[in-house]
Amino acid sequence: MAPRKAVLNHRIQCHVAGVLQRYPARTRALADPPPGSGLAPIMGDFGPPGVGHVLSQLADPLGYARKTMRRYGPVHWMGAFGRPIVGLHSPAGVEEFLLDRKHAFSAQRGWEFLIGPFFKGGLLLRDFDDHRYHRRILQQAFTRPRLIGYLDLSTPRITRGVESWRPAPDFPLYDRVKQLLLEQATVVFAGAELGAEGTRLIRAFEDAVVGGTAVIRTNVPGGVWHRGLRGRRVLEEYFRRELPNKRAGDGEDLFSVLCHAVTEDGESFTDADIVDHMIFTMMAAHDTSTIAIAMLVYELARNLEWQERLRAEARALGKPALEYADLDRLPDLELAFREALRMYAPVGQQVREAIADTEIQGYFIPRGTLVMIGPYVMMRSEEYWKDPDVFDPERFDPARAEDKSHRFAWPPFGGGAHKCIGRYFGGMTVKAVLYQMLLNYRWSVPDDYRVPLVAGTGPKPADGLPIRLQRL
Repeated sequence: MAPRKAVLNHRIQCHVAGVLQRYPARTRALADPPPGSGLAPIMGDFGPPGVGHVLSQLADPLGYARKTMRRYGPVHWMGAFGRPIVGLHSPAGVEEFLLDRKHAFSAQRGWEFLIGPFFKGGLLLRDFDDHRYHRRILQQAFTRPRLIGYLDLSTPRITRGVESWRPAPDFPLYDRVKQLLLEQATVVFAGAELGAEGTRLIRAFEDAVVGGTAVIRTNVPGGVWHRGLRGRRVLEEYFRRELPNKRAGDGEDLFSVLCHAVTEDGESFTDADIVDHMIFTMMAAHDTSTIAIAMLVYELARNLEWQERLRAEARALGKPALEYADLDRLPDLELAFREALRMYAPVGQQVREAIADTEIQGYFIPRGTLVMIGPYVMMRSEEYWKDPDVFDPERFDPARAEDKSHRFAWPPFGGGAHKCIGRYFGGMTVKAVLYQMLLNYRWSVPDDYRVPLVAGTGPKPADGLPIRLQRL
């Protein structure tokens, strides 16, 4: 979406959300706990009929969540997408939710409600034994040798892509990074060289990702949901068509790897499995990494001393591009990366559906309830972090270790059985792009500029993130 149109849509969204917020909050309990259980009811309000609080969340995810937490506390409920949804915003609650020791929550049922039509069959949309089976096979695609191979495929394209950027006083950083990583994904994951086919795949992925954020969730021609479904069909047709060639070949791209992945027990994927995993994995890899890169670049544009510190570290490495062994030789970049993940969690929420009556933190959750955790909000809470809205990478230094106050105080990659399988690939991609930027450019934003953020997989710029980009 063009930056001007996106900003206009954001302003309209904020205005409508502001109007809807005047609707009187009718606080009530989500459900009465069983007599004698000793459990507390979860308090909250649905919001305006039908839409609930969804527009407020999309327009200002952090501001809305902070307001709700002040009113109801770290465990509350709200209305969104026509259903009541419980929100959890404390490390202890997140731990219970993600570890799910009672097996009371279904990731499949939770995520299918939100993004199922576009990313059905993906690893995140599977449960229990089925999830473990698929994860064992998929893990073969994320071993150290495979990651080295992906970086080898990525490096020439990232290097050429970043070096080709044209400096400008309003360079749309988010949009350019998104394009770069979508192109990278078509090559590294799908094995499709750029051209008409690559461009078609990029457009289909973008439509499928955006489809999952649709407020109007019906198949109306021309609508966001409709375009998302069409994008899914394009991707399915492409991967099904290319499967025989990939199974017969010996390529190093993820598509080829999944076609030949076999565990020690002889487990492997069916053709349908591979199609589903390819569509989901490409979405998860490029979208979250785009947010992480963009928001780290934004903070480095506002904190020039850190930008220079990272540039000096990169130059000291003395290499034109990162190799896999170099990833651990940039400790300051690692600190800054962690801080960007804390401030702008690229996966801003995790969702499950309760498949049995259960409880978290002493609160009763009835069967059939959607439950979400909000790491984005929790990692910006002053209850758990000092000056949470300040970019301060040294909070992750072992001497301070603010992230160690609780094992789930910093959960940008989730946790438990569904902990992000591609976290090392994502970190590798972010560092490879930042390394090239630090060697080639200097950048800044006006002192009074604050990026307008809207909800996607995580908080993302509504305006394309214009930066002043200068070649060194």
